[in-house]
Amino acid sequence: MKNAVILYAHPNPKSFSNAIKETAFDFLSKNGFNVEVVDLYSINFNPILSAKDFENIQQGTASEDVKKQQEIINKSDLIVLVFPVWWYNMPAILKGYIDRVFSYGFAYVEEGDEIKGLLKGKKVVIFANFGGSEEEYKRDNFDKCLNKTFEEIFRFCGIDFVKTKFFYSVPYVDDSVRKGYLAEVENTLKEMVG
Repeated sequence: MKNAVILYAHPNPKSFSNAIKETAFDFLSKNGFNVEVVDLYSINFNPILSAKDFENIQQGTASEDVKKQQEIINKSDLIVLVFPVWWYNMPAILKGYIDRVFSYGFAYVEEGDEIKGLLKGKKVVIFANFGGSEEEYKRDNFDKCLNKTFEEIFRFCGIDFVKTKFFYSVPYVDDSVRKGYLAEVENTLKEMVG
């Protein structure tokens, strides 16, 4: 059985992000995955990369909360990120998770002048929802910027396959559009897991 982790970053259990998380969980569970959900808000994940974290990295270790998350990432074949876009970015708690968990010595190392990603063989899929319209974000090329950010973060860690799926105007569209978005979640995952 393959393993998947869903990194979920939204504090409201009634949010559309939660519906995406539940859809992804159900689809993956029905398609042979052992799925673990890491709800960053409910576990009260500390997103602050501290001086102690840097000291731990230099010593080749990590705090217990980071070690636990690294074990989850390590055993996962598929990493699914689910979050709303706030202020043109992922929520701070998710950015802090990436900063602390995908750290030097775990996700990548330096070999001479080269960076070597250590998370090869994993896939990442990102489901992000926006309050604004698709036209607004594409006009400013924001969709490309966010895509590039994620591609580079995970490529740096050795992950070659990153797929992003954006859902626009979520607070303003009707339920039929939201149902269509959830069908796109399933279709995207179907492409990912073959």
